[in-house]
Amino acid sequence: MIGFHQSRCDTSLFIYRQGSDTAYLLLYVDNIVLTASSTGLLQRIISSLHKEFAMTDLGTLNYFLGIHATRNASGMFLSQRQYATEVIERAGMPTCHPCRTPVEPGAKLTSHGPPVKDPTLYRSLAGALQYLTFTRPDITYTVQQICLFMHDPREQHMHALRRIIRYIKGTSDLGLQLYASSPTTLVAYSDADWAGCPTTRRSTSGYCVFLGNNLLSWSSKWQLTPSRSSAEAEYRGVANAVVETCWIRNLPASFIVLSPPLLWYTVITSARSTYLLTQFSISGPSTLRSTFTLFAILLLRGRYGFFTCHPDISLLTSSPKVSRMYCLMSSDPV
Repeated sequence: MIGFHQSRCDTSLFIYRQGSDTAYLLLYVDNIVLTASSTGLLQRIISSLHKEFAMTDLGTLNYFLGIHATRNASGMFLSQRQYATEVIERAGMPTCHPCRTPVEPGAKLTSHGPPVKDPTLYRSLAGALQYLTFTRPDITYTVQQICLFMHDPREQHMHALRRIIRYIKGTSDLGLQLYASSPTTLVAYSDADWAGCPTTRRSTSGYCVFLGNNLLSWSSKWQLTPSRSSAEAEYRGVANAVVETCWIRNLPASFIVLSPPLLWYTVITSARSTYLLTQFSISGPSTLRSTFTLFAILLLRGRYGFFTCHPDISLLTSSPKVSRMYCLMSSDPV
């Protein structure tokens, strides 16, 4: 399409590069976000698109798929305030009292209790809240928890959903700040609980990935199988985050030069205690090839010395492959 080629990492992203001219086009159905290295190039591309398709130029980006983009002194602020208001009204709670937290401390949802009167409404609201997490990482965990019971929602799940809406009511101005000037170091943080679900004893893992000061990606996900130890649960969480981080590292290769190395931080707790310094080398297809350093703190009790281990590759990640892992353990306090 007029010189654009499709990104290998994201099929919705199209890249134009000719000499010093560069442009990026993000497409979703009939919605387009377009940016270019110069105003002249931007206008030429818009004119070419007009010749091929019936389209309307809405000017500078300010609204896209329910997300408001507001420019400020620091860069750009992304918000879904209008969408959040619509979700509150759909739930029939426009006059509800706000609460300070999206979940009660220590609360655990189970599959017991009376069923909700309107499961369709529950599923609709849960799905709406999922879309709201695009600019609200603070509700990612709680929304993930209520979505686990969409197949058979109970009253306790509806109560938890309403609490999230009450929290959104008081924090509708929150959003995601993107900074115009920021370091290009890619840093990821990962963590997991152990057997947190009282029904299945599965663990929940989460991660967040920063490019400089900008939060790029975050997730809270229920692990597929129970873990036999907290350390295993942590490594399964790392496996989920490794795949995401490799994809992110390859995606900016088209338009951003990252400063090596890629840093990873995670805290791993176990029945024993000391610290663990681990270095991974990741190898795989060219689209996923990456090398990074993982610093893991393993709280152990006991005496350990030097050793080198080669873990089960399937435990960490299926793709890309982990070629080597060096573990240095000490009984000294952290």
